[in-house]
Amino acid sequence: MANGTVAAHGAAEVDFYHVKGRHKGILSWLMTTDHKRIGIMYLCCMAVFFLTAMTFGVLMRLEMLTPGMTIMTAQTYNSLFTLHGVIMIFLFIIPGIPAVFGNFFLPIQIGAMDVQFPRLNLLSWYLYIIGGALAIFSLFGSGGWVDTGWTFYVPYSVRTTTNVSMSVFAAFVLGFSSILTGLNFITTIHRLRCPGMTFFRMPLFIWSIYATSWIQVLATPVVGITLVLIILERAFGIGVFDPTLGGDPILYQHLFWIYSHPAVYIMILPAMGVVSEIIPTFARKPIFGYVPIAISSLAIALVGYLVWGHHMFSSGISDTSRVIFSLLTFIVALPSGIKVFNWVATLYKGSIDMTAPMLYAMLFIFIFSIGGLTGLVLGALNTDLHVTDTYYVVAHFHYVMFGGMGIIFFASVHYWFPKMFGKMYNEKMAKVAAIIIGVGFNILYFPMFIMGYMGMPRRYYDYLPEFQIYHLISTVGSWILVSGILIMIANLLSGLRSGSKASSNPWGGTTLEWTVPSPPPLLNFEEIPTVDHGPYEHPEIARRKKEESE
Repeated sequence: MANGTVAAHGAAEVDFYHVKGRHKGILSWLMTTDHKRIGIMYLCCMAVFFLTAMTFGVLMRLEMLTPGMTIMTAQTYNSLFTLHGVIMIFLFIIPGIPAVFGNFFLPIQIGAMDVQFPRLNLLSWYLYIIGGALAIFSLFGSGGWVDTGWTFYVPYSVRTTTNVSMSVFAAFVLGFSSILTGLNFITTIHRLRCPGMTFFRMPLFIWSIYATSWIQVLATPVVGITLVLIILERAFGIGVFDPTLGGDPILYQHLFWIYSHPAVYIMILPAMGVVSEIIPTFARKPIFGYVPIAISSLAIALVGYLVWGHHMFSSGISDTSRVIFSLLTFIVALPSGIKVFNWVATLYKGSIDMTAPMLYAMLFIFIFSIGGLTGLVLGALNTDLHVTDTYYVVAHFHYVMFGGMGIIFFASVHYWFPKMFGKMYNEKMAKVAAIIIGVGFNILYFPMFIMGYMGMPRRYYDYLPEFQIYHLISTVGSWILVSGILIMIANLLSGLRSGSKASSNPWGGTTLEWTVPSPPPLLNFEEIPTVDHGPYEHPEIARRKKEESE
């Protein structure tokens, strides 16, 4: 992407892992302000949280293997699905791609040496760790494991005797981490782009992070206030949400979903940005419809603020509100459709190299399309009222969230692994793991659509015998999915330990991160690059176009 005048890095250039500073050992990491090290620290922490939440999910599926009690009590089940949701949503899915890959690659992709506020970046990580620690400490509080579900719906969350207050406060602290990260990224994108890097020369991953950051900054304070009100209501009985004290539980739902539906796009927009990086790289051609994809990210962020009410069709809101929110739900699907169309158009007549990252991207398009189309069923009034609060919602949610952000998180790790660690993993084993994950995922979650159509309610500990075959298939799918994930992790760790050395550009990418060594040096560039063409044009193509225009 640079104009070819960027100075080559000398062989003696030390990568960011081995730079000697004031601190040594673990302290050099805990006190670092280097955006790359902070991204690595986020990755390590999230891996632990993800594996913990995954374990809880497997135990839940084991419990649902047979009707009645299988391996745990109803109270334990309620606590496990709450913890599974809280950890996955607040500690993995929401921060996931922005915190890890946004931190690591955003400055490099725009030709900067770091983020605008390095110390604030480190503070964001510490707030994330503190929030995660509080969530863990809540497990050992006097009231027992929280059992409200990850939504903390009132009045149950203000009446239950479990340790809700600490869990809610943990989510509150994590919100501050999200806000500070968003502010940092917005400022960095506006202030630190290298010469020639106009907005419409930015990689699409940066566009997705930019749109996501605005959601983080504007929507997160709403849920922060809401969570504080729950704590105050539990402590002092102020009666904002509890109907016995004159409160309104529907108000809580409004406040919660005003944040939480935009939060869906905090989760999915960065994943879409990664897909927009992977596909042109391995299709060996520029992205089709760069500007529509870029603008659609902003459109999703904007319209996403206006659709929270579709979560409340059965809560008693007015018919007028239902119609408006249903219409807006269909409108927000349009920008997502634009992205999928442009990805497929990019693949058309491309010279496709089916690497592991590309395989995950293809899997994402398939799974996300199912998740998006089934979401329209929930957005339509007539059908939503029949399948709301059934396993259909569980299936849709996981197809969009885990099938969207989770699958692309795996894709991101494989795509940028050589750049982040300077090593290559076993490509064949990575493909095997991706196929197993794809098969396991669909076996796990697709039967839930059928159960939902049949009337199987979600959040239930027990079920009627006619649903057992579907739960059996779903549980077997969870075993396949987990085995694929474990193979993937083992392969990546093996590559980290004994993989071959990665070149600076193993995939033939055209964005700026592929112009620096693997792993990058401390300040990313020996001198700030100058950009004179689009992000997905090979330099020789851009040069030829320039000559033809002259």
